[in-house]
Amino acid sequence: MELYNGPLDTKEIFGRWLDEQAESNYGAYIPFVGTIRAEDDIEALSFDIYEPVLQKWFDEWQEKAKALGAVVKMAHSIGDVPVHTSSYVSAVFSPKRRVALELIDEFVEDFKANAPIWKYDVKNGKRIYAEDRSTPMDGSGLLA
Repeated sequence: MELYNGPLDTKEIFGRWLDEQAESNYGAYIPFVGTIRAEDDIEALSFDIYEPVLQKWFDEWQEKAKALGAVVKMAHSIGDVPVHTSSYVSAVFSPKRRVALELIDEFVEDFKANAPIWKYDVKNGKRIYAEDRSTPMDGSGLLA
């Protein structure tokens, strides 16, 4: 799991991940990129992350992937990310394509529903909590 301030350099991240896994003999590599869309007059999205809980969530996914003979990778932004740039990238490396395809789908959906990341719209330079697009977390109290 990698965290960065501001937008992600997806080419560098994916290139490095490919280099890291070049000798692994995996037959499938499935990447996913999340890009900030220009909508509702936003200039950017801004993110706060509770790192200890995110690391625990990610470690559980690493174990699940390992049990299937796969590897899961992820990078996410902290702070402001302008429209048309990336705030989230993930990838699955696996011996077989079916495992990679199913795992990336489950991983991205679970990330969206359960990762401890708070999103804000940035309009006119101000951060506005995006409550209407937030998902309650089990045991969070605030959003539950």
